[in-house]
Amino acid sequence: MNNGNSMNINWYPGHMAKTRRQIEADLKIVDIVIELLDARIPISSQNPDIANIIKGKKKIVVLNKCDLADEKQNQLWIKHFEKKGIPAVLTDSNSGKGIDQCIRKIENMMNVEIQAQADKGRIGRKIRAMILGIPNVGKSSFINRISKRTTAGVGNKPGVTKQKQWIRINDKIELLDTPGVLWPKFESEEVALNLAFTGTIKEDILQRVDIAYYLTKFLIENDKEKLCQRYKIPEALIEEKLQQEQPENENIYEIMLEIGRKRGCIISGGNIDEEKTARILLDEFKNGIIGKITIEFPKG
Repeated sequence: MNNGNSMNINWYPGHMAKTRRQIEADLKIVDIVIELLDARIPISSQNPDIANIIKGKKKIVVLNKCDLADEKQNQLWIKHFEKKGIPAVLTDSNSGKGIDQCIRKIENMMNVEIQAQADKGRIGRKIRAMILGIPNVGKSSFINRISKRTTAGVGNKPGVTKQKQWIRINDKIELLDTPGVLWPKFESEEVALNLAFTGTIKEDILQRVDIAYYLTKFLIENDKEKLCQRYKIPEALIEEKLQQEQPENENIYEIMLEIGRKRGCIISGGNIDEEKTARILLDEFKNGIIGKITIEFPKG
């Protein structure tokens, strides 16, 4: 267990340069970019290069997995983006919530351009859109929902050059079916942890027990009630452990082990299986079982 010491982050995205070139080429033939973010971590799930890559192209932010995030914070994030002049919408691609609103926003954003084209005699020109996002923000599910398809993408066949294909969304919008995937950038350990909490990066990049420790710390500081409710731990017990005269990280580690005890993660000698405890905590957080929890809060 790391217990609060500096973490060693190993992350070497492979095809970033190639992906960036592909996106820049595709941007020349699209009208609008749909930037897909995780509603629980809208900053950490945003590749910081996107603003430079799209160079003033129209953009809509889609806060996906909104069903797993705190509803009040969801609304604050929408206001945050709209204050910056960026249209934003909340979606849950699994249930389809927010998909129709997303389509309406895209149409409204392009109304002036489409009317200008119509005035020049170009009737029926489709709005062309492209999705950008980092892995595991639910891009395939979003594409399937918005296009009412059962599978996203078309498999490459050996010896066949794949032409750019467009997915019909409705009478007005078509979506490029090979949207670029950007990799997250670890601007800080906090960003890396946020991506690990939500399962965006694999747990072999950071140690699972370390991730669970920091998640426990975050929940104690920000969502103690939900943590106590889920694991049947009295708040008084947490306060008592936090007041112990030992380093804070040891107190938090003990609270994490208490969660393991409550969930029956006991091994020989009455010890707690910290790996199993960590797995339970992370899986239940990722799947919204602990509750609707937002990790990043809008500033300003």
